[in-house]
Amino acid sequence: MNENVIADKSLEFAVRIVNLYKYLTKEHSEYIMSKQLLRCDTSIGANVAEAQRGQSMADFAAKMNIALKEANETEYWLKLLYRTEYLSEEQYGSMDADIRELLGILVSICRTSNAKK
Repeated sequence: MNENVIADKSLEFAVRIVNLYKYLTKEHSEYIMSKQLLRCDTSIGANVAEAQRGQSMADFAAKMNIALKEANETEYWLKLLYRTEYLSEEQYGSMDADIRELLGILVSICRTSNAKK
């Protein structure tokens, strides 16, 4: 079985974000920031999946760079939701740890793939 850490972690985190979106819309009637968060986060995994079938190293690198940008945006929306008190400190801390882990992996992948293209 071939383990793909970034694909697995981005999918797992997307599931958490979808559940967070459901919580924010149901419990807080918050639709604007949560929708932005949902869009950018689910784009991380989608771009990682596309990169796996890239036609070239340049294509792979481009998709991974987009995933990194989306992860940066995800970090922003999580921080904003926390600072505006839609997320508790505990919720934010857990989500922030996960997005920082994804960011670290993506930065590493992007550095390596950008050097190879």
